[in-house]
Amino acid sequence: MNNLSFKNNTFFVGLDTHLKNWKVTIRNSGLELKTFSMNPSPLELYHYLTKHYPDGIFNIVYEAGFSGFWPLRKFKELGVNCIIVNPADIPSSNKEKVVKTDLTDSRKLAREFENNSLQPIYIPDVYAEQLRSLMRLRFQLVQTQTRIKNRIKMLLYNYGIIIPKEHLTNSRWSGYFINWLNSVKLSCNAGQLTLINLLLQLQQCRENLNVVLHQLRVEAKNKSIEPIINSLVSVPGIAFITAMSLFTEIIDIKRFKSFDHLASFVGLVPSLCSSGQTEYSRGISFRHNKFLRPLIVEAAWTAIRKDPAITLVYSQLIKQMSKQKVVIKIAKKLLSRIRHVWIQQEQYQFALVA
Repeated sequence: MNNLSFKNNTFFVGLDTHLKNWKVTIRNSGLELKTFSMNPSPLELYHYLTKHYPDGIFNIVYEAGFSGFWPLRKFKELGVNCIIVNPADIPSSNKEKVVKTDLTDSRKLAREFENNSLQPIYIPDVYAEQLRSLMRLRFQLVQTQTRIKNRIKMLLYNYGIIIPKEHLTNSRWSGYFINWLNSVKLSCNAGQLTLINLLLQLQQCRENLNVVLHQLRVEAKNKSIEPIINSLVSVPGIAFITAMSLFTEIIDIKRFKSFDHLASFVGLVPSLCSSGQTEYSRGISFRHNKFLRPLIVEAAWTAIRKDPAITLVYSQLIKQMSKQKVVIKIAKKLLSRIRHVWIQQEQYQFALVA
């Protein structure tokens, strides 16, 4: 056993990662050598591979999702090649779609990696990844705050308490309105405790949002980030939060080989169906970045009002199609300009026709 050497032999390892165990498939020279379960440990897998296949060349792949990037970084430290792939981009047979198990997934990953049919996703560095987590935390806190506000409104509505008209539809709750809510008295202690608890939740959520926003502004002053943010906020409709969302989701604009690649990542491309001589669009692509596409579309409405060149384009397109379709086209045009100011790190130019 000690005399064995797999020098110049390449092994392809597919991992289906979970909290308590990993499903592992090892392939070599077109053959599936072994499929097994093990503890979720990169070091343990590395020792297993080097013990059973000494001097071999190992290539490991797993799906993006639950495990994050830490296993990949650990494999890299051990000198092992590892990639992460988008689950939606893994070729699958009809049987694999119908009968889906963890072992099936690990086998499929190893097989397609050996067939060279997998495209790795972009891996940010640790700082960029944690900055993205902070930005997404803000997104989650905003959602939580909205849910709490809706619960408060529904509670008052259920008991016939009329909310002042100016606060009924306004998403921003002023200090005056919060004080009014604190003064509301319900007829029973149980109901009053419910209202008090919801208001405490709202207060805590608002405080957490302020802390997160402060830290984001501190991070935005980083020398590598500040020029980019300054360029982005010059774009109509792009304020600080949207600029930070763009940066933390994209991180490196140059990783996209072309503008079409960037537009596809954001989700501003059509979903096409082609058969024979027939081709038709099924509307905007279902695949998109859920943090960016809504922000770019919202920014497009602002750009329509503020940039005369985009206003002109909008007035021409609105004669041919619906507002919803026009704003997607405008959003894509705006994304192109966002890409330009980011790469060049210059201010946005208004009324630019070309």
